[in-house]
Amino acid sequence: MNEKETKNKKTSSNRLKKSRSPYLLQHAQNPVDWYPWDEEAFAQAKKENKPIFLSIGYSTCHWCHVMAHESFEDSEVARMMNESFVSIKVDREERPDIDNIYMTVCQIMTGSGGWPLTIIMTPDKKPFFAGTYIPKHNSYGRIGMIELIQRIDDVWKNRRDDVEQSADQITAGVSAAGPWEPGPELGLEILKVAYSQLESSFDDTNGGFGSAPKFPSPHNLIFLLKQWKRFHGDKALDMVEKTLQEMRKGGIYDHVGFGFHRYSTDSRWFLPHFEKMLYDQALMAYAFIEAFQATGKTEYKDTAEEIFKYVKRDMTDPAGGFYSAEDADSEGEEGKFYLWTKNELSKVLEDRDAELALRVFNASATGNYAEEATGRKTGDNILHISKSFEQHAEEMKIPLDEFEKRMKNIRDKLFDHRELREHPHKDDKILTDWNGLMIAAFAKGSQVFDNPNLAEVAVRAADFILGTMKNDDGSLLHLYRKEKSNQTGFIDDYAFMIWGLLELYEATFEIRFLDEAIKLQEYLIEHFWDFHDGGFYFTSDESEQLIHRSKEIYDGAIPSGNSVSALNLIRLARITAKTEWEEISRQLTRAFANQVERYPAGNTMLLTVVDYMVGPSFEIVISGNLEKSDTHEMIMALRQKYIPNRVIIFRRGMDDSPEIVKYAKYTREQKSIGEKATAYVCQNFTCSLPTTDVKAMLETLEETYQAATTS
Repeated sequence: MNEKETKNKKTSSNRLKKSRSPYLLQHAQNPVDWYPWDEEAFAQAKKENKPIFLSIGYSTCHWCHVMAHESFEDSEVARMMNESFVSIKVDREERPDIDNIYMTVCQIMTGSGGWPLTIIMTPDKKPFFAGTYIPKHNSYGRIGMIELIQRIDDVWKNRRDDVEQSADQITAGVSAAGPWEPGPELGLEILKVAYSQLESSFDDTNGGFGSAPKFPSPHNLIFLLKQWKRFHGDKALDMVEKTLQEMRKGGIYDHVGFGFHRYSTDSRWFLPHFEKMLYDQALMAYAFIEAFQATGKTEYKDTAEEIFKYVKRDMTDPAGGFYSAEDADSEGEEGKFYLWTKNELSKVLEDRDAELALRVFNASATGNYAEEATGRKTGDNILHISKSFEQHAEEMKIPLDEFEKRMKNIRDKLFDHRELREHPHKDDKILTDWNGLMIAAFAKGSQVFDNPNLAEVAVRAADFILGTMKNDDGSLLHLYRKEKSNQTGFIDDYAFMIWGLLELYEATFEIRFLDEAIKLQEYLIEHFWDFHDGGFYFTSDESEQLIHRSKEIYDGAIPSGNSVSALNLIRLARITAKTEWEEISRQLTRAFANQVERYPAGNTMLLTVVDYMVGPSFEIVISGNLEKSDTHEMIMALRQKYIPNRVIIFRRGMDDSPEIVKYAKYTREQKSIGEKATAYVCQNFTCSLPTTDVKAMLETLEETYQAATTS
């Protein structure tokens, strides 16, 4: 192929050009003759008698970019792929069902996984090779694309029987990985085991669990807060606080524009993988909010509000939905957008502020950042702090309010200057599941911080999802980008959206959000529930049939849809007094009990549900007028206090037929006393005497909790 032909080949479009996925569009100009995942691709593979080369990734994936530049944009590799395979590109965020199955394949075959995910399979979707990132040529014991294609081409043509036998065995192995036989009911002992496992892996020096790389995993912290409250153990709270504080100080946090990066490549939260994911912002904000409830420390409130500021500014669509992610790379380099040289800092800031910034953010002329591959220092700095602002102010003998004012001015100037740089790619698709998590966080923040503006952001996002991504039959769509797709929703879409709606109901007490949550829960049970063994399938009974219909329970980077569904069900049961929903939640925990018992600390979100079931738990009905100060005071007293395992239901004071009675009949007679805000504190719908005294309400809750957990 001559130079002109090569150039034309690289700039011609393939079948991905019609996609809405940002990831697929990134590959639309590749010389590889990519197909999207559709029947045309598999029919073509059968017609040409070729294996399928399946590549799965996402638009902000650094190593996906690397593999694309090395191989998929290379004319030699593309020619070989086009001759030997029918090649399919899948966006894992667009089709998590496909990703889940073939990631399981990769883990079974190789013992690990990650993205880009590389699968080679027969035309009937049965895999026989799995890997992740593959360089162009053999490198450090890793097979290269050139050599892999040649090897696969040989075995496909000359050892077909072996290939098909292997593919059948691997496919059978995937099916054998689940479902599991239901196990015993989980109880108090497994909470203790999970706590012990987390404690044994806790990094006392840097916070977090295990060694590098370190992921946020905020649901671990949410679980530990419950164990602190239950067992009155300071160690659990210490682990939560140490982790949150060290993450907030480290390079994993964006000290200029706010928000958390994906994970830390080292053990001390210093060197991040720079991409930012929406779900990390949501779950981290939620953990900081609960830490504020537990401790009253404003540093946790401030961090959550900074995350919200970032999401509102950079990750919110004009229509109200939230975008998915921001890339790690800009100008072809990972992290370039976020790094600073001493000269840059000195030019942007005045002398005294430059000196202060260099000291506080640990920046120097030689730089603190080294290239990952070579270890060579580049003169660049990752901004991070080693001490709190209070400690710095005291050491430098600067009044704290003056110090904080100067630091805000410094960050504002750095932010304005950084905005002039080339920004990382933004994945602007709107995913229902991740939006549900972000709605939950904004709504929770609105409750605890008494900030209606945060609720307004959550309401706009919820209205967008419910108005744009919900079908007439009550089902949800999974994604939207410029227009809604026809991709049906997965369990996470329903579970996380219901979570968001329940938090939004408690933030606004608008009955429509509770109504929508109930409808979505009913749909989820009808179309996703395993009526034989329990648990929710990842896909609907109306979804595309793949080689396996999986059920997920592991709480990894984000909690599983089953874990969140179990929590939603018990909360809905306690709001509505529908005991059958609580029974479904119990069946769900038993469905996965055997797997959870193998490693409880890998299922901390599900164990928050076990904690709820063990009790104590509360249904708190507030009867009053939302426009009056006594009602607001009573509600805020509940919201700002860390009270695990409780729901708050609002009833309009003296109204004989308030809206809530439609869903919670037991509230019919729970009227206000003397037109004052009145609290009914209930356990399993057995209520204490009503009170109009906020202090008495809180004492009843605390005394009941202490009595139940110390008996």
